[in-house]
Amino acid sequence: MIDHISTYTTKYLVTKSFYAAAFLPLGYSLQTEFVAEWNQEFPTQRMCAFGVEGKSSFWIIETKEISTSRHIAFSAASRSAVDSFYYQAIRNGGKDNGKPGLRPMYHENYYGAFAIDPDGNNVEAVCHAPE
Repeated sequence: MIDHISTYTTKYLVTKSFYAAAFLPLGYSLQTEFVAEWNQEFPTQRMCAFGVEGKSSFWIIETKEISTSRHIAFSAASRSAVDSFYYQAIRNGGKDNGKPGLRPMYHENYYGAFAIDPDGNNVEAVCHAPE
């Protein structure tokens, strides 16, 4: 059900180091790290993800201010399921936070859609299949 989850921090390097150490005995390691250059409001925003080899499951995202909202991504079996998730979310009180589409900054076949739920959380459906 859960594909990945994100936490937010104003202390990026400290938080990254904390989780790198805490995850070591669990067998999780740093899987990816980059700067969100596409973010016009925060083009130096850093983010990284930990998980088992080849799977980015726990993301740390730098923010300017601490937020009480969270990001949760749900696994979808197909791209059409991602589309349906998005349209159902919008029709039932959600706000657009990213229409269905490929997100190659994560990986070649990453197809996701984002909505803000009624409590302000960023919820996503994602499919990793090639089509």
